[in-house]
Amino acid sequence: MQILTVDVGTGTQDIYLYDSRLDLENGFKLVVPSPTMIIHRQIQRATRAGVAILLNGVLMGGGPSQWAAEAHIKAGLEVYATPQAARSFDDDLDKVQAMGIRLVSEDEAKRLPEAVQRLKLYDFNFSAIRQSLEPYGVSLDGLSAVAVAVFDHGDAPAHISDRQFRFDYLDERIRLMRPGLHPLSAFAYPAESIPAIMTRLQAVALSARSDPAYPDGLPLVVMDTAPAAVLGAGFDPRVAAQERVMVANVGNFHTLAFRLGLQRRIEGVFEHHTGLLERGELEGLLRRLADGSLRHEDVFGHHGHGALIYASTPLNLDEGEYGLAVTGPRRSLMKGSSLRPYFAVPFGDMMIAGCFGLLAAAADVLPELRGPVRASLSGVDGAGVSPWDVA
Repeated sequence: MQILTVDVGTGTQDIYLYDSRLDLENGFKLVVPSPTMIIHRQIQRATRAGVAILLNGVLMGGGPSQWAAEAHIKAGLEVYATPQAARSFDDDLDKVQAMGIRLVSEDEAKRLPEAVQRLKLYDFNFSAIRQSLEPYGVSLDGLSAVAVAVFDHGDAPAHISDRQFRFDYLDERIRLMRPGLHPLSAFAYPAESIPAIMTRLQAVALSARSDPAYPDGLPLVVMDTAPAAVLGAGFDPRVAAQERVMVANVGNFHTLAFRLGLQRRIEGVFEHHTGLLERGELEGLLRRLADGSLRHEDVFGHHGHGALIYASTPLNLDEGEYGLAVTGPRRSLMKGSSLRPYFAVPFGDMMIAGCFGLLAAAADVLPELRGPVRASLSGVDGAGVSPWDVA
């Protein structure tokens, strides 16, 4: 059995090909620029060449791509965008136009001069991944499933804050208890069951369906990136051995921390923007999440998403050797911390933590994958159970 997992971040996209015949450490992997960084660089080249650009395709992650588009406009050059692509920068298209981006329909886009450089937006490019692996003799023809993670704020109504909308969504999923499944896999969906509000996840599914190389009927699972990374970090044996633990994913754009109790039930959570946090501030948030004193307004009022406490029993981070585990591309923010964090390395590779979380969640979402995947994650032959399974 083979499963392709793709964890799409702001800086990189991390790709791992699971093969049930191999130890997980021997799975093939790629860490390459993220889609938004690819578009960022393409726009910069167009700016240097002095040519107008058209952004088409589907909604994808913004950040670097948006910054490059804004710089292109400041250079006096035109940026055209179809509505779907424009929503990569904001769901409110009036705000997109206020940036100086000119919205065009699909038909209008086709009639733009040939000199306008076309840039196609998408988070998931199955064809590119397949072509990257083929020169090494690695085929994706026999896949059993594909799993992709992206960060999705969701499509908030005009009168609701994007940050509050995102956190309300986290709260809803956390409260969804499913016997026998890992609590964090509640953030994963088969493609046909993605909520309508999760427009970036929907766009991933659309990109797969419209890719001529994507096999008909091949199951696709999509998931939020931060829960995938936290779930994956838990397969580090030192983390898995803790009855209760806090795991923080310090990403390039967002930091999300879960306080996890017995059977990995979620006891508390907060999410903030990494760029707004210094080490001391992050330490304070983690300590208050651990002792249960962290309030939603403490985070939301500091331009983060929020915080929720679900269990009153404090977690003493000073007890035991590994009370706090940290993962994510900006985990160095916690180096030298007084909290003595443990830097989780599941199956020997921190960068692929999200892919391991995706793999575990896909096995929860698609029962036909469960036996082989859980056996691999347990590191044993047969129907082993990993320390993070709650069956």
